Amino acid sequence: MDLNIRRMRKEDLAPLSALLADTRVMQYLEAPYTEEQTERFLEYAGLSEPPLIYAVEQEGAFIGYVIYHAFDDTGTEIGWVLDPKCWGKGYACALTERLIRRARTEGRDVVIECVPSQKATRRIAERFGFSYQGRRDGCDIYRLYFR
Repeated sequence: MDLNIRRMRKEDLAPLSALLADTRVMQYLEAPYTEEQTERFLEYAGLSEPPLIYAVEQEGAFIGYVIYHAFDDTGTEIGWVLDPKCWGKGYACALTERLIRRARTEGRDVVIECVPSQKATRRIAERFGFSYQGRRDGCDIYRLYFR
């Protein structure tokens, strides 16, 4: 599986805008974004220092992004938002594995947040051995401890 994780760029605005305007993609996140909302999100989350999200490419084409940022003092939150054409192909699992490895080398626990109805995310968390930690702000919290 040829997936590349890289820093976001201003040129990612158009494909990111298409992704975040898709009602299927946003079903468990928020209402679909306008281009203006996407531009603000890209600036705040993708072009910030340090970034909160990173672009995911396959064969040089933008297919979504991963979430990777501090959750608390000992944990890093991970996640993924991918083009529906990529769903069901193991991409989320492959990205999860890579992000877990990165967090482990940094000596950090790994956290996944999702709304309770997002069963696919819950299955991935369980597959990788995350423990359910409870609910916060309407989201289920799963944590993988390394200490």
